[in-house]
Amino acid sequence: VLAAHGDTTRRVWLADSFEGVPRSDPSTYKADKRIRLDRFASILGVSEKEVRANFERYGLLDDQVCFLPGLFKDTLHDAPIDQIAVLRLDGDLYESTIQALDALYPRLSPGGFCIIDDYHAIEACEQAVTDYRMKHGISAEVVEIDGSAVLWRK
Repeated sequence: VLAAHGDTTRRVWLADSFEGVPRSDPSTYKADKRIRLDRFASILGVSEKEVRANFERYGLLDDQVCFLPGLFKDTLHDAPIDQIAVLRLDGDLYESTIQALDALYPRLSPGGFCIIDDYHAIEACEQAVTDYRMKHGISAEVVEIDGSAVLWRK
């Protein structure tokens, strides 16, 4: 999209553990109790090398694509990201989703879009979004995308 519009000023950030979903911490995030997606690291974990290769295969890997490897709790708050036009989250867990929202939603530009991939697929994800929106008085309409994901405009 950036190339199609001749935009050389923006970046695409990919923040991910590149190792799968971390083990849930139900003592801190009760909504994640009984969620053990970490058991599926071989399926859910795609290495940074493989992601880069996929971008390259489609001619999408250039200097505007930036990788931020690591757990959200360790990387997002200090990430060198000033403004975000489209924030797309695929955190699965309450913990990952709320941490990403806490760190990145304030950087979402007015008029920008927030997309949550697992909103209807994982109850804990939906709860994190609901809690965040309630805490911050976000009343923008939540729009269904595909039966699992939703979005709203800031």
